[in-house]
Amino acid sequence: MKSRKIMAIAALAFAVALLSFTGCSNNEVIGKDTDDVPTYKNPDASVNDRVEDLLGRMTLAEKVGQMAQPDQDFLESDEDITKYYLGSVLSGGSSDPPSNSPEAWTNMYERYQKMAMKTRLQIPLVYGVDAVHGHSNVIGAVIFPHNIGLGATRNPSLVEEVSKITAREVAGTGITWTFAPCVAVPRDERWGRTYEGYSEDPALVGELGAASVRGLQGDFSETGNIISCTKHYVGDGGTVGGQDQGDTQVSEQELRDVHLVPYRDAIEAGTKTIMASYSSWNGEKLHGHAYLMNDILKGELGFQGFIISDYRAIDQLEGTYKEQIVKSINAGIDMVMIPDRFKEFISLLTESVEEGAISEERIDDAVTRILRVKVESGLFEHPFVDPSLSAEIGSDAHRQVARQAVRESMVLLKNEGDVLPLSKDIGRIHVAGKNADDIGNQCGGWTIDWQGGSGNITVGTTILEGIRQVAGEGTEVTYSRDGDGADGADVGIVVIGETPYAEGEGDTQSLALSSLDGQALNNVRSAGIPMVVVLVSGRPMIIGRELNNWDAFLAAWLPGTEGAGVADVIFGDYNPTGKLSYTWPRTMEQIPINVGDDNINPLFPYGYGLSY
Repeated sequence: MKSRKIMAIAALAFAVALLSFTGCSNNEVIGKDTDDVPTYKNPDASVNDRVEDLLGRMTLAEKVGQMAQPDQDFLESDEDITKYYLGSVLSGGSSDPPSNSPEAWTNMYERYQKMAMKTRLQIPLVYGVDAVHGHSNVIGAVIFPHNIGLGATRNPSLVEEVSKITAREVAGTGITWTFAPCVAVPRDERWGRTYEGYSEDPALVGELGAASVRGLQGDFSETGNIISCTKHYVGDGGTVGGQDQGDTQVSEQELRDVHLVPYRDAIEAGTKTIMASYSSWNGEKLHGHAYLMNDILKGELGFQGFIISDYRAIDQLEGTYKEQIVKSINAGIDMVMIPDRFKEFISLLTESVEEGAISEERIDDAVTRILRVKVESGLFEHPFVDPSLSAEIGSDAHRQVARQAVRESMVLLKNEGDVLPLSKDIGRIHVAGKNADDIGNQCGGWTIDWQGGSGNITVGTTILEGIRQVAGEGTEVTYSRDGDGADGADVGIVVIGETPYAEGEGDTQSLALSSLDGQALNNVRSAGIPMVVVLVSGRPMIIGRELNNWDAFLAAWLPGTEGAGVADVIFGDYNPTGKLSYTWPRTMEQIPINVGDDNINPLFPYGYGLSY
């Protein structure tokens, strides 16, 4: 009997050592093979019991560590994770492993997670990334249309499927949390984040945002689900003049009627985390707004997940850094995104608790919320990557869904003389414009890098390549960026619009077409052939003076990597169904312009869209 016990103990020790060596958590073995497994490691125990048990075992240092989220770029070494008991790490918009391949992301994530497994309590990291239209930091991942395009689809089932695929590709690199969906309700196209919003209509934003939450999270019954982060709470799309991180000057009733609506829907859909906004409401920064976070979000709306700050956002509050920490935590922030100041943050937060400026009850509430999300999402049972998901990244099946999303997002706004759809037997098509053969331009911001970039930045099909793929074998497709050489063609397709930008950099007081766009348009027009214009942009642009010269006009938004979806509409393989989710202004002077405003005279009204 005694020898059997010794053998069993030795076998268990060997199994634990083997799993530890291979990078797996040993809690699964302990949970299955011993009767003294801690409650928090027992997947059969209730969520509340597991969280309560774990919280009761934690020191103040371990609790504070759960509330800190540095950027991996600023870790001095991997040991920082164990030394400071970090509960989370993120990769900001341009914080990538050197090779930026799916394999490099997986290796980086697993390296950090193994360090978390070396801590006393083995609490897994929750790793965050801005996968806002696909796993968009990673070269080779599928890039879907930005939310403005998905808004034009009016198709929550498609949005849910897009988000499900995004989750599987993110999980394929091990990462468990995306800072998405954005449920801003943009009310001013001068805002550089307009394309991150599904619509100017809060009801549509709420419907599609909730669909995205469901797609990302599922019910966490399989490893392809990840944690959603609905953002940016609240009113970020309503700032005066469309200023990024500006001030939303509206009554509480308007804030509720327009900007709060999508959060109710996201909470009902089960979103686990919410990100606070950089912006202010009537002069008070959201990161210090106890009424909106504690009373409304956690109280009235009953949000049970945790609130995370935005990148360095608490630094914008008044006072010293210590005072900023105290104000934001007491106002309801549970986890703080402090990319480079995490050591200072941990020290000052600890001091603030010891001095009584932040109560231990507030710390316990924040950590309880964080731990609950980790338990509910299955992170304790599955802290490492599922290799079967890694093989799906950038797959043909995923790209076909993205292509369908592009088709459904296209909005046909003019089709004089029924020039579209083009026949696949047409003799020659001349394609022009700076956005015709540029994968970076058609993906927009938040793609590979924070601000995005022009050129061959990732794997995909440009609009020009898509036209060549879909056109008939007997059709000649020629191309010049500036439109030269269009003479003699049967039709011209000019692909114009914006180049990539993200927050801050995208704010503008002019939505006019560029001189390069004008040159391409003029050169094709001078050839005396029918002209189809495709606009690649993150918002409606001012085109009133040019529109009369165009035979057909398609809004393609920012379609992502699958440019063949644009060609499918041009050639009629898909009859356009997209409808404007934003009111299209005639002039800059009309902005802000939104459905329901009095006495508006838009170029195209909200909901407009033609079919063949």
